[in-house]
Amino acid sequence: MSKIKKIEALEILDSRGNPTIEVILKTTDGIITKAKVPSGASTGANEALELRDNDKKRYSGKGVLKAVSNVNNEIDKLLHGKSVTDQETIDNLMIKADGTENKANFGANAMLGVSLAVARAGATSQNKAIYEYLNTKGTYLIPCPMMNIINGGVHSDSPLDFQEFMIRPRGAQNFKEALRWGAEVFHTLKKILKDKGFATSVGD
Repeated sequence: MSKIKKIEALEILDSRGNPTIEVILKTTDGIITKAKVPSGASTGANEALELRDNDKKRYSGKGVLKAVSNVNNEIDKLLHGKSVTDQETIDNLMIKADGTENKANFGANAMLGVSLAVARAGATSQNKAIYEYLNTKGTYLIPCPMMNIINGGVHSDSPLDFQEFMIRPRGAQNFKEALRWGAEVFHTLKKILKDKGFATSVGD
């Protein structure tokens, strides 16, 4: 049985240059998995709390050393020796130990990073892809992609109130065709907007 030997975390930078957490998990039988948990540009009022340091001297207060410390100390001790295939028990142990509705003590970023690293270790221990490991129903359905083609709100400098305008290419015979439709709509829309004199800058 593959059991948790060590969980440690690091502060790294995401694609926007903002700090995020990376979790590294090691098992008793030599499995090593990693998980990174970058966040979006905006967060909802009811989302679980992403724990930040609020130290204005580092990364404008966006550092995550508190979350890193929580992984390296409390969470590592809490989960030491637990089986990596017991995902639900591990998640519930962290939720109970955190003790808050919005995961404010450990930080949702710390807990999610650990949870994902555990899931990857569990999948590796059973020689399965993670989608196979997490799927308990035994059936597979390729999803229809949803594609963001216009950004507004905090994702761009435009005056648009809506954050994202998305399309869903329904009716495609397969994922490859759906992806092509989405790409073609995106580039065609850009050409139309450019021809009409509208901005076509790319948001994040």
